[in-house]
This record gives sequence, structure tokens and C-alpha cells, in this order.
Amino acid sequence: MESKKNSSRRDFLKIGATATIALPAINLISCKNEVPAIEQNSYTQLGHNRKFPDNFVWGTATAAYQVEGAVNEDGRGVSIWDTYSKIPGKIKNNDNGDIACDMYHRYKEDVQLMKSIHSGAYRFSISWPRVFPNATGTPNPKGLDFYNRLIDELLANGITPYATLYHWDLPQILQDKYGGWQSKETSKAFAEYAAYVTEKISDRVKHFFTLNEFYSFTDLSYGLGQLAPGLKLPIKEVAQVRNNAVLEHGMGLQAMRQVAKSPLEIGVAENIVTAVPVIETKENIEAAKKATRELNAGLLTVMMEGKYTDNYLNSLGPDAPDFTMEELNLIAGPLDFVGINVYLANKYVQAGDNENGFELIQHAKHHPTMASPWHMVSPESLYWAPRLVMELWKAKEIYITENGCGATDELSQEGQVIDTDRVMFLKNYLTQLHRATSEGIPVTGYFHWSLMDNFEWIFGYGIRFGLFYMDYESLERNPKLSAEYFKKVAESNTLL
Repeated sequence: MESKKNSSRRDFLKIGATATIALPAINLISCKNEVPAIEQNSYTQLGHNRKFPDNFVWGTATAAYQVEGAVNEDGRGVSIWDTYSKIPGKIKNNDNGDIACDMYHRYKEDVQLMKSIHSGAYRFSISWPRVFPNATGTPNPKGLDFYNRLIDELLANGITPYATLYHWDLPQILQDKYGGWQSKETSKAFAEYAAYVTEKISDRVKHFFTLNEFYSFTDLSYGLGQLAPGLKLPIKEVAQVRNNAVLEHGMGLQAMRQVAKSPLEIGVAENIVTAVPVIETKENIEAAKKATRELNAGLLTVMMEGKYTDNYLNSLGPDAPDFTMEELNLIAGPLDFVGINVYLANKYVQAGDNENGFELIQHAKHHPTMASPWHMVSPESLYWAPRLVMELWKAKEIYITENGCGATDELSQEGQVIDTDRVMFLKNYLTQLHRATSEGIPVTGYFHWSLMDNFEWIFGYGIRFGLFYMDYESLERNPKLSAEYFKKVAESNTLL
């Protein structure tokens, strides 16, 4: 296994699959400065064949702990990330999210950043301990007030809010009392929290995500010990954590629909394990479909199908999770859309003469990467991930809820960040997304990760994913070249 410094929440390639299923050959594992304008030539004029669908959503995304700061203000409770980030050696340079981007105080400025790049939607997460300091019981009105102000500011500027109810910042009290996701009591507590928030903001917010990246806050957090709370539990307990997490989703989904003030669209945001046919033959495409279903068996597949695959349960044997049919029915509550976070092809696949019907192919030793060693460049993943979700589960609406790349951006003396690597990344990945929409795959929106550089979990402030450069001392935001590229694409709704 690679060291922690070379793995991350998106490192399914290195550490993702063995914890999920047992298959041969699977490795489990303010804007004061201007950037140069991008000129449009005849090739990139608004040609019909390069347009995205009408009303396509172009947005940006962040998560509460990564950007808000103000961890000790206005009655906010303690999260497991507050605790974990204070353990020496767990986070690069012992960084933490106490201040982060100070969005709690600067949200109006940040909404203007979104507006400046024609971001028509904003996906943000709500901090559970900010709203319920003790996880359940009496809510904290000042905590919800922040999100009310943020939502109102977004709407006043023509930006559609997309709310994620859980992006890893579990109230510490649930970890202390129940072992966090080891207990179904945490699933029940989430349903209470989700119902409260939905009732309070569903008059203005019409799009909700229940939870973000299940694998990260289950396997990486309770099995491999790389993310908060940093536990390394036996496989049976990890399998139960997965089950409790998808049960939380189902219970939350039901509770939200019962209290909604008006019709909502509710979905999930999952970092799908993407299998890509190494060569696009009919046989390899079918193999990729089978592999995608099995590689996601413990999480997305059970949410979409209401059952665990036979191969998943057989591979776990006596370590399979405890569940009931009633729970499976809750877990498979119908979704209005499917959100998928797509960064890379986790595995290349070809047809296999075996009982599984597919063979997984390792990336070549010198396969190109972005700045993060885990981030294998594979633009085609942004085509195959939504296509396979559509074909496997008949999804009628799909969002790309995260896509982007980390880089070691530097601010020049002229106040510019010329991140040609990120522009290259976007050009290539969006080409494949355009391929998907042009073929009728129902992708209705794209959220770039992220709006601005922020606290990147175990990497602290050592890697940057933003369209805006963050000076962590002055907290000044500066647009990168990629912000200009995103703006041109979003405002023209055209592949450039």
C-alpha cells in the first residue's frame, strides 16, 4: 500500500476494490487581478455540434469543513474532522480547517466569484454539527441562519443552490457514543437531521444530495484508517459500516420527502468506481458494464437495485453485513437523479473467459498523471461513468457532481495563476462529457471541484483544486486561467 501522502479520498485505483468485493486481480484498495482572456477562433465559435443541451447546469462545488472555518463560532458543535485534524501527523503540515477559506464570513464575496465565472449553480454541504451541535435534540438556530443567508444570497444573484446534507463532518458525539457509522443509531440521527433541514430550506432549495462519497467515509475512514475517525476495523465491521451508511441514505430520503414544503429533486453524490473498456468493442463494453456493477456492489449498486449482488455476499461469506428486507427497501428508495463524482478510470476492462465475464487491467507503470500520483489521466471516464449508470440502472437524470484536478499552482508577481495543466484537463474531460450528452446520455449538469482552493483533507493545504487561487494568509481569492476557461464554456454552453 502506498503511504498516506500518496493516497486520498479519490484513490479508488490504489485502495478501493478489495474491501468491497473479492474478485481475482482486483487491488482494493475577491477578484482583483485579471487573467489573460482566451481567444475564440473559428473552430471554437458557437458551432451547433459543440453545444451542450439547452438548460445544461454549469456549477461549482465545495464542502463545509473544507471552506467554512469558524469552527468555534455561533454554537457549532465538534465534528470528527475537528478531532482528527488535531492529531499530530494525521494531516500534512498538521493543517486543519479551523479557518480554511473563512467562507462563513466571506460568503457574499464568494457568491460574487461564482457569478463572475458564470457558475449558474452551487453545490455546497451543510455542516451537521453546525445545525445540531449534539447531533440530535435541540437545533442551533444560528447554525441554520448561516445557510439561510447563503441560500438567499445565491438566489439573489441568479445562482441555483444544490445542498448536500452530509460531506463527512459527522458530529463527534455520535462517534463517541455509538462508534459513528458502526451503529444504526447514527443512521436514525441522520434522518432526524435531514428532515429538519429539509423542512426549513425546501421553500427555496429544490435539489438535495443526501450523502457524498460513501466509500470515503466508510472504507477509507473505518477500514483503512486514512480519513476521520481513522479506524482500522475487521472486514465484517467495515461491511456493516457500509450497510449502515446506505441505510442512512434511505432513511434520510424517506424523512425528507415526508416534510418537504414543495416538490424536490433528491439524489446521491457517489464517487463511482468507474470501469472503462480498454478497447471499445462490443464484448469489452459489456464486460465494463458487469465490472461497474460488481465494483460498486456494496454501495451504489445496492442503492440502485435494492439488493446486494450474489458475488458480493458470497465473497464476504460470514463477514457479510446484517440487514433486513425492510432495510433494503428503504435503501433503494427511488431517486430523482444520480450524482456521480468522476475523476478517473479506476480500472480498464476487457472481456474475460471466466465466471465474472471480465478481466481488470492495471494501469501501465508510466500512465500519465496529474499532480497527484493517484490521479491517472483518463478523460474517457467522464463518458463511460454516466453511460454505464444509464445502462445499468436506467437513470433518467445524471449530474457530474465533482470533476477536477489537483495542482501545485503558484501565484505570480503579477497576481496570475497560469494553470495550463488544469485547462488541459478540462478540455479533454469535457470533450468526453460532450460526447455523452451528444449521444443522448441524460447528463443535465456539471459541478467543477472546486470553486476555490481549500482544505484538502489529509493533504491539508498542500494541493490545490480551485478555479480561484487562495492566499491562506491574506485569504485573498484570485482567478486562475482555468476560471476564465470555465467561464467561457459556461456562458456559451459550448465545448471550447
